[in-house]
Amino acid sequence: MPAFVPPALPSLDELLASAHVVSLPMRVTFRGIMERETLLVRGPLGWGEFCPFPEYDDAEASRWLAAAIEAGWHGFPSPIRSVVPVNATVPAVPADRVPEVLARFGRVDAVKIKVAERGQTLDDDAARVAAVRSALPDAAIRVDANGGWDVPTAVSALTRLAAVGLEYAEQPVPTIEGLAEVRRQLRDAGTPVLIAADESVRKESDPLRVARAGAADLLVVKVAPLGGVRRALDIVAQAGLPAVVSSALDTSVGIRAGLALAASLPELPYACGLGTVSLFTSDITLDPLVADDGAIRLRDVAADAGLLSRYAASVQRRDWWLARLRRVHALLTAATTS
Repeated sequence: MPAFVPPALPSLDELLASAHVVSLPMRVTFRGIMERETLLVRGPLGWGEFCPFPEYDDAEASRWLAAAIEAGWHGFPSPIRSVVPVNATVPAVPADRVPEVLARFGRVDAVKIKVAERGQTLDDDAARVAAVRSALPDAAIRVDANGGWDVPTAVSALTRLAAVGLEYAEQPVPTIEGLAEVRRQLRDAGTPVLIAADESVRKESDPLRVARAGAADLLVVKVAPLGGVRRALDIVAQAGLPAVVSSALDTSVGIRAGLALAASLPELPYACGLGTVSLFTSDITLDPLVADDGAIRLRDVAADAGLLSRYAASVQRRDWWLARLRRVHALLTAATTS
């Protein structure tokens, strides 16, 4: 895979002039947080979102900034579809809260369930998955472990969870070699669970290695961590595997980019993980990109000045994000001139 080359860059002053840093409250804990911080920028073609999680280093965060710049300054490829099916997302909540979470999504044909949460047990996961199946007997169910298991635990857990019928398991273990081994053991045992790679695509220096290793049946692709819609399309094309487009806990601005990717893929065999705006108590637009009848229609998004003001981050956190923007912009500038 060629080295990542960012798009032509706006100046740092142009980015800073349009930057808004917000902190949006979550309805439930997701990835261990109850507030999602993000930096939004506005370019001549629309809004872009820069929201790498705080623990990510500047090199990894540079791809997220490239994606935000693509959205605001370069635009998206022409779509081949205008409606994108999406799944509901159930965080690692107690089983008795599953109906409350699902109720926010309206009609649901597919559900992604978080499992392997630190501090929880397989019994907790099994109860959560069973609660979803009880509520939605006909829905496609996929589980996401975020690399939280080792190989023996993953094989044992997925063998047990497969009893409810799983469409696929996303990143059950952290390494590509581990994914290949889990996939092999499940196949040899006749356990009908496909393996999807997420972190092994977006956090690898070579996002195609997982496909070459035969370690996954499908890829989960996210626009921001991969550096933009066009780069994600190229990765999927070269990998030659089915793809599911997912979000990185984005506002509607980031979801718009995810929809652009899903709308441009030649094939879209699975519902996409782009319904996560429902996990926020508020968005930054008056007309959020949320699912209607199990899908989201492709359209543009404009941030609302009142909401940007209401959810503005503290001065300290704004300064932190602007300092990060300066550092990451310098990395991208160096990459484009080297």
